Formats: sequence, C-alpha cells, structure tokens
Amino acid sequence: MINKTLNNIFKGDKVIWMVFFFLCIISVIEVYSASSQLTYKSGSYLAPVMRHIGILVLGIICMVITLNIKCKYFKIVTPFLLIISVLMLIWALIGGQDTNDAARWVGFGFLKFQPSEIAKGTLVLATAQILSALQTDKGADSHAFGYILIVCAAIVPLILVENFSTAFLLCVVVFMMMILGRIPIQQLGKLLGVVVLLAALFIGLIMFLGHDTKTVDPEQTLVQQVDDDADGQTKEKESGIAKVFHRFDTWKARIMDFFDDTEVTPEEVDLVGKGAQKNHAKVAIVTSNIIGKGPGNSVQRDFLSQAFSDFIYAIIIEEMGFLGAVFVAMLYIILLFRTGRIANRCENNFPAFLAMGIALLLTTQALFNMCVAVGLAPVTGQPLPLISRGGTSSVINCVYLGVILSISRSAKKKLEGAKSYG
Repeated sequence: MINKTLNNIFKGDKVIWMVFFFLCIISVIEVYSASSQLTYKSGSYLAPVMRHIGILVLGIICMVITLNIKCKYFKIVTPFLLIISVLMLIWALIGGQDTNDAARWVGFGFLKFQPSEIAKGTLVLATAQILSALQTDKGADSHAFGYILIVCAAIVPLILVENFSTAFLLCVVVFMMMILGRIPIQQLGKLLGVVVLLAALFIGLIMFLGHDTKTVDPEQTLVQQVDDDADGQTKEKESGIAKVFHRFDTWKARIMDFFDDTEVTPEEVDLVGKGAQKNHAKVAIVTSNIIGKGPGNSVQRDFLSQAFSDFIYAIIIEEMGFLGAVFVAMLYIILLFRTGRIANRCENNFPAFLAMGIALLLTTQALFNMCVAVGLAPVTGQPLPLISRGGTSSVINCVYLGVILSISRSAKKKLEGAKSYG
C-alpha cells in the first residue's frame, strides 16, 4: 500500500528523481554548514537551514504538481508566459528592488521573486515550440531561425541590462537548442559571427564607459541569488536613463580582475579587501585534499559572504574533497544524459526539445558556477542549481525538473527505429 502511494506521488523517470534527491541532501548539508554568517546574524543555528528545507519542500510540491500536467498542455501556456515574462522584466527594470546594486526583484507584499528565473524557462519553452512546429525531414525550416531571434529579442535584452551572466548563459542554451533542432548551419554561422562582433563591441563599451577598476571591488556588488538577504537590506530602484549603465563599473572590474595575471606571494594574497571572496575560495580548494575536511568542518565559510550561494561549490570541495566535487559534477552530467535518453524516446519533437532545453539550462548554469568557484570564469552571481540557498531559483528549478518528469511520464513514446519530424 505504501509503495503504491509513493509510486503515485513520485511519478516519472526514477533516475531523475534519484539525482534530485542526492542534490537536495547535499544542499541541506552544505547550506547548513555554509550559513555560519546567517546563523550569527539571526542568532539561531537552525533558522537558515530550516527555511531552506521549507523552500525545498515547497519546490517538491510544485514539482509533483508539474509532473502531473501532461506535456501537451505546456504549449498552451507559452504565449501567456511570454507576455507575463516581458511585463515582469520591465517591472523589475523600472520599479524593482535593488539587492547589492542590481534590480532583479519584484514583490507582492512579503513575496518577492526574480522574473528572470521565469523568463529563462519561458524562452526555452518558446524555442522548443518553434523548433518542433517548423521541423521537416531535412531539418528546421529556415523561418524558425527568425522566429527564435524575435522571441530572444523580446526577453534577452531586458535580462542583459541587469544580469549579463544570466543573459549570456541563456543565449548559449538557445544556441545549443538550435543546433539540436537542426537549424541550417549557414544561419548558425552568420549568427555566431554577428554575436562575436556585438560581444566585442559590448565589451569595448564596458571598458570605455566603466569607471576605474581600482575603485571598484568586483565582489562588493556580487548579486545574491537568494530571496532573503542576510540583513534584509533592499532599496527601491532609482529612476533615470543613466542607471541603464550602472552595471558597467562592476562588469569592467570583474573582467579586469579575471584577466589580471599579476603574480603574488602567499603573504601578498588579499583575504580582506578586493578579491577576498575569490581568494578565500582558492584557499578552500587548496586545503581540501582528496577526501576533504568532512561535512561541517569548513573554515572558509566564515570568510565567504556568498558561501551558501554563489561560492557553495568551493565549500563542497573543502568539506568533501576532490571526490565530492566530482560526484556533484557527475550528478548534473547524469541529469543531462538521462534527459537526452528521455528525449530520444519521444515520438514528437516538442517534448524532446523542451526536455533537452531545460536540462541544458540547469547543467550549463551548474558548470558555470563551478568554473567561477575554481577560478576558471569571472565572478558572477549565478547560484548552483538545486544546491545553493535560495527562494525563487530553488522553486523554479524544481518546476523545471517537474517538466522533465512530466515528459518522461506522459510524452508519447516512438516505436523502435521510428523517426518523427512533427
């Protein structure tokens, strides 16, 4: 009786569920360990992690609800989500709340969330629908490319103004979806050339218009991807066209800091001022050894202000060692390849493209977060999906997994050896 009840609740692919629960267990352990600063400010050892557990429970409930929705209904909500996403992003840009000098939040009373989290999934959903609707036996129709660019033009710039890294990763995911959707190679090549040119121009503007990096700490404005700041300090977004460029200083500082190859001795490493978070993350990694210091034994968590969010992977390495770091990375890789197997079994293209788009979205963000933690990418505000402490991102990521589980459960399976182009 109990097994039957559990099977009715935890429907869908069992491997995806297994990966999810492993990520949740690691998340609870590491967030509890890494929240020492929040513990100090709140005066309670359990309050930060209990809130995180509550968010994960809410996420599981949303996941179960989502997986019980047949994948064909996801098409119906696409236009509504597009309208809502654009309006919410404009709201966040004009009248949203600031967290560490970045307007990414909108709120209804005590509830506040990041519109970009919803917009990311919406763009993936719309791209999957366009690719599936215009798929032929020779690949995607040439018009699909234009339609995807139109949808991207409505969403990506609104995210880019405040969150360059999120916009960049989202564009990478859409580009990979177009490759999977068999967009003509000539169109992809032209797009890549234009993007490289625009990227060079944009970086040039950042370097020209941004202030002197010596006066800006690239980590002081590091955006926290959590719904409740440790000190609860947020402020209303200032108006004015000049604020469109207010992130250039931060972006320039991060670029210059990333490419700064000045050699310093161990005694000269700054563990207090500029670059402190990056350096403390390096210390955490260097002192971890193969098996780590053990859960709860991190030292650098007390010095990393984003230990429970952006730099949680560094804490994982410090406590779980190289083996733990590889295990966490493999969970995301398993998620991607398992989703690929689910997509390959789908008779119709829409659920296949949607599942792969969501898996790429989660995996790309996870790998980028890991690269930041180990110093292979510039410092940004990207959390580690399903592990970092957060509100909006944690719940929405659970919904994304619910979509994959829905597809694994309800999408029509194709016959062995059969092909589908509709």
